[in-house]
Amino acid sequence: MRLPVHGDARGWFKENWQRAKMVAAGLPDFGPVQHSVAHNGPAGVTRGIHAEPWDKFVSVVHGRIFGAWVDLREGPTFGAVHTQELDESTAVFVPRGVGNSYQTLVDDVVYSYLVNDHWSPEAEYTMLNLADESAAIDWPVPLERAEISDKDRAHPRLGDVVPVRPRRTLVLGAGGQLGRALARRFPDATLLGADDLDLSDPAAVAAFDFSGVGVVLNAAAYTAVDAAETPEGRRAAWAVNATGVAALARAAVEHRLTLVHYSSDYVFDGADEESGEESPLAPLGVYGQSKAAGDLAVSVVPRHYLIRTSWVVGEGRNFVATMRSLAERGVSPRVVDDQVGRLTTTAELAEATAHLLSTGAPFGTYNITGAGAPRSWAAIAADVFADAGREAGDVIPVTTQEYAAAQDGPVAPRPARSVLSLARIEATGYHPPPTPTGRAFLTDRTRVRDRPDARS
Repeated sequence: MRLPVHGDARGWFKENWQRAKMVAAGLPDFGPVQHSVAHNGPAGVTRGIHAEPWDKFVSVVHGRIFGAWVDLREGPTFGAVHTQELDESTAVFVPRGVGNSYQTLVDDVVYSYLVNDHWSPEAEYTMLNLADESAAIDWPVPLERAEISDKDRAHPRLGDVVPVRPRRTLVLGAGGQLGRALARRFPDATLLGADDLDLSDPAAVAAFDFSGVGVVLNAAAYTAVDAAETPEGRRAAWAVNATGVAALARAAVEHRLTLVHYSSDYVFDGADEESGEESPLAPLGVYGQSKAAGDLAVSVVPRHYLIRTSWVVGEGRNFVATMRSLAERGVSPRVVDDQVGRLTTTAELAEATAHLLSTGAPFGTYNITGAGAPRSWAAIAADVFADAGREAGDVIPVTTQEYAAAQDGPVAPRPARSVLSLARIEATGYHPPPTPTGRAFLTDRTRVRDRPDARS
């Protein structure tokens, strides 16, 4: 990119890095943490083609250089070459994994670079030989006359270079129902269960090695909505959903991670016809309160996607599968009819997550549910019964109050209307389909958790 240089008889001035302007120009907000300055005396000094394990912003403070960049990242652009002269009015952003080399064209060159990780002598670099025939870089100063270190002369040819892989993706809560769907959608991710990283232990989160990690998908949560109303459940819910998430958010800030966190319609009270991403939080029960606290912690992470969803169903026991089983066994269940919302499959959540990450959608909060008209639990159950060959009328509608009165233990308060606006996710080009409830659902690998809203 071009940098305006303002000069007069006294000399010149430029804004070498100005965050707001650079981001507005299309550069990533890459969070530099170290500024280094290099000086080369004679013309012809040529630095080896190094792909550092961090992003880099390079500019010339004094003089003129020839820059050569070779993409050493894994993928279809591996081996692509770009060359360009740089002077005081030019700067270049070098993504992690792109090899960069600079050759001085005049004496006494000074250039600066910002990086978003601290330099370490233990850092691992991927290198390419300056004379590689595939890259075929046309050096202004021929390499036989250039000043080159012996180490740089010994770098491998392109055919021997191991491509730089993207930063790892972690899936937390990988053993859960959403975690399993994310594992299928992100097959190269590192999968962590509670035994690998206990989110309820902030010290364990702080001590975890996040080096080489770029994205964390947090599917770990305490989801026992009714049990959260007990003294033991309250502590467990807050430990995982709030305190643990706050520790994870702190780690995401420290390590410059992209944090994807999954939340719930239960952070709202259901009083509105439709809840948007900016609707005020008003949770009714302990589970919703602990999730809302976690949401607030995630919201301060610079690179975050906070995904709110509703009525999740996926692999394993779930509301649709339970209703079909009851229908096939001749049972006529009592099902809540005054709670309205939309079903969401875990596969849909995983696909929407991939969309946000791959398209570089603006960071922030997104509602993601199945589409279609909102319906009650009883209406959904009636559809399942009809698909199974039973009469829809075999499902007995009851009120939430009637359902709660028939239970032995505590029943958490639930929002009467769990309808989330999909306008923001649709504005990114992603349009969730309605969630099926018939046989197509049962043959799809999209099932999650059973809901405690229906009993035989």
